[in-house]
Amino acid sequence: MSKSLLLICRQAPWAGMAAREALDMALAGGAFDLPVSLLFLGDGVLQLVSGQQPSCLQQKDLGANLQALPLFGIEALYAAHRDVQQRGLDAQALSMPVTLLEDEHLANLLSMHDVVVTL
Repeated sequence: MSKSLLLICRQAPWAGMAAREALDMALAGGAFDLPVSLLFLGDGVLQLVSGQQPSCLQQKDLGANLQALPLFGIEALYAAHRDVQQRGLDAQALSMPVTLLEDEHLANLLSMHDVVVTL
């Protein structure tokens, strides 16, 4: 039986390599049928914003990687509702459907996974 993996994405999309590395790790795990979930916390929720223009920063678009997640069997996407609200976002502003979790449910999500990695 495969161990489940929860990747916690805490970095803004263009604040370094962590956002891309988390998505690459998720896609690699999905390619090997590892049960993978992603949780977007803090500035990590900004990775989910639609209509980003990374070419202005001479960066590659993370949106393509996000859109590929379901193709690799990764459909368990979560975001902290508080963090989404604090950044003036709502579910319609996000590029993908995610489950918004209240703070009291975050510990339960962590306990459901065998391995938790924060990037």
